[in-house]
Amino acid sequence: MTDEPETVDGAVGIPDAYQRLWVPHRMAYISSNHTGPNAGSSPDGSCPFCEAPKRSDEEALIVHRGEHAYVLLNLFPYNSGHLLVCPYRHVGLYDEATEAEVQEVASLTQTAMRVLREDSRCDGFNIGMNQGAIAGAGVAAHLHQHVVPRWAADANFFPIIAGTKALPVLLGDTWRSLHDAWPA
Repeated sequence: MTDEPETVDGAVGIPDAYQRLWVPHRMAYISSNHTGPNAGSSPDGSCPFCEAPKRSDEEALIVHRGEHAYVLLNLFPYNSGHLLVCPYRHVGLYDEATEAEVQEVASLTQTAMRVLREDSRCDGFNIGMNQGAIAGAGVAAHLHQHVVPRWAADANFFPIIAGTKALPVLLGDTWRSLHDAWPA
């Protein structure tokens, strides 16, 4: 018996039947822990949805800025093109939003659907809000609506079996496409 690891064609380890999908960008999400009263906050405790509008559109992945709300790509998307519609004001719950914020979030959500349908040819959408950490909100302290494009062929075994989501388009490429497609 030897202390040397087994190799196959010079590679260390024993081959198995599994394919690997390497997604190192997910470590940012995993290591952020997303728990507690400041779930989803930056390491310094700041709110990512309050900080995003202070940056350039491209840096913050902001697709469109309105008067009371804005649209940005989700940094940890369920699907390519996963958008978030957020009021600028730091407010946690839907019933705490002003009428103007509610109206603009709704209007931007409709526009997001039209842009995604036109740009990415999606077949449907998941739209919704998780209100509070207990309901699954990653950033519970700042209201945001998810607009997730769906395609007939986007469901597969990865999320269920492997806890992994395959995304075919890079965030920067998705941002450019949706930003350019948004009506003036």
